[in-house]
Amino acid sequence: MSLPDQPQTAAVPTAPKGPQIILTGDRPTGPLHLGHFVGSLRNRVEYQHQFKQFIMLADSQALTDNMDDTNKVHRNVVEVALDYLAVGIDPAKSTILIQSQIPELAELTFYYLNMVTVARLERNPTVKTEIALRGFERDIPAGFLTYPASQAADISAFKATLVPVGEDQIPMIEQTNEIVRRFNRIADKEILVECKALVPDLGRLPGIDGKAKMSKSLGNTINLGASAAEITAAVKKVYTDPLHLRVEDPGHLEGNVAFIYLDAFDPEKDKLEEMKAHYVRGGLGDSIVKKRLELVLQEMLAPIRARREELEKDKGYIMQLLKEGTMQAREVAAQTADEVKAALGLRYF
Repeated sequence: MSLPDQPQTAAVPTAPKGPQIILTGDRPTGPLHLGHFVGSLRNRVEYQHQFKQFIMLADSQALTDNMDDTNKVHRNVVEVALDYLAVGIDPAKSTILIQSQIPELAELTFYYLNMVTVARLERNPTVKTEIALRGFERDIPAGFLTYPASQAADISAFKATLVPVGEDQIPMIEQTNEIVRRFNRIADKEILVECKALVPDLGRLPGIDGKAKMSKSLGNTINLGASAAEITAAVKKVYTDPLHLRVEDPGHLEGNVAFIYLDAFDPEKDKLEEMKAHYVRGGLGDSIVKKRLELVLQEMLAPIRARREELEKDKGYIMQLLKEGTMQAREVAAQTADEVKAALGLRYF
């Protein structure tokens, strides 16, 4: 089975020149949506032509707050992989791997946990925010609290130099580098590599309801595999300007999700600027703006949906790709784990 042609992608944030290794990925807890596309997927399509790239299906980490529904994680491994391939990620250029099938990652996590305190984990701003969002209070799963050590293991196992993240994830990268530096001091040599955060220019895409985050749990997403009818229904719900009550009223762009999405996806930037100016001075109705948005999204998502549907016909092929990528990745992680164990005096045979 051959892979489909890759779709065109937008400009991506500038990455350093020279040999670089990227680690990126997703927790497989549901189909990917426009927020993932803007925040990471279309950038990965570009990066795979420039750098060595590992893309992780972080199923082990997904279990830290999904132990009550492990089947959700299991079934979404293939679903997320389908989204990867449908948007143009090429397994011949990007190594796609399943986290749980590389035991060296869990082994490295265990070693790193001895180099970080509970207090430091609790102070991590990203962890604090995620704990609050989930309402854990003090009933925090230990695996969830120790996520920074797990991420440090993932990044350092592949000696990644670049990690694409949103601004809210930068503290995780900082803590990874703290662990790397401490380990290298213990080893008295540079075994592990520090990494840099690669933050996308556009940042996080809001939900269709205007909330700051597009989230499956909030039901405010547009999935990459959405049908034409689902796209139409979602666009009708897109939040615009609540003060724009009449067509002749001047409209506001700030917080207007319809225009935020058009900024992200409309290829005709000159016409979009004209539409914005018209909206601001008055005389342009929300229905016209949403009509344009629907057209843009339908044209963009139709080929992705078609590729996804074609690939979905042979899930055995998808699993074989994942197996091959995981085996390649494990060779790299095992080499790093061996170096770490040797530096800790744990090589006996």
